[in-house]
Amino acid sequence: MKKKLTVRNLRNMKNNNEKIAMVTAYDATMAKLAETAGIDIILVGDSAGNAIMGFDSTIPVTMDMMVHHCSMVRRGASNTFIVGDMPFLSCQISLEKAIANAGRLIQEAHCDCIKIEGAEHSELINILVNAGIPVMGHLGLLPQRVKAEGGFFVSGRSEEVVQKLIDDAKKLVKAGVCAIVLECVVDDVAQIVAKNISVPIIGIGSGANCDGQVQVLNDVLGLDADFLPKHAKRYANLATTITNAITSYISEVKEQKFPAEENTFKK
Repeated sequence: MKKKLTVRNLRNMKNNNEKIAMVTAYDATMAKLAETAGIDIILVGDSAGNAIMGFDSTIPVTMDMMVHHCSMVRRGASNTFIVGDMPFLSCQISLEKAIANAGRLIQEAHCDCIKIEGAEHSELINILVNAGIPVMGHLGLLPQRVKAEGGFFVSGRSEEVVQKLIDDAKKLVKAGVCAIVLECVVDDVAQIVAKNISVPIIGIGSGANCDGQVQVLNDVLGLDADFLPKHAKRYANLATTITNAITSYISEVKEQKFPAEENTFKK
């Protein structure tokens, strides 16, 4: 079995130019498959709100939901480095509440690391790291701010934004993050950030020059036939496969072909 990564391994991978492969998953079944395939990191994202809960954003996702899904993923992937997202308002109420929330993902859900959106939480991040809780940062497009920003936008298209991204990344490194997710940042800017920041930069929609990539497993597997963001690639078309399987099941039940003799218990 592949050896479970640590925060030290992540930095060594960047130093050795070894790309990091991360997927976002939300349950034990998918987590087990990802671990079996040899994935480096599983992120349990608050994107569960969009991907599997039916919400139109990550905003409705609660701390209890995140603990629930992180726990499921841990049960499915006991030997994989797991990162749990801190959802909307889990960090903003008070430092004490934020520390307690982060602790839940480590103690209750057995995550190896937590992820926090934005550089404004650098004080909290420093406190958590000093308390022994690894933290992954998140810059660029920040889904939890979709209402404040008025939508989803690619970042890094102005000199002002580019400088802020670099400054924010340095701020996060100083606070002690073990890695940074860089979401939907134009590729040449992402390359600059990756070259000038000492921790791994894991991109999503930020080009090939990041130190690693993260994709939502549902997108990778093609579980939603109607949704494929520009930054994603389908490596399978399971929506069609699953739909066809269910259609076949329905037909066999209606035609009394299932259950057959081999599916039936006898005295």
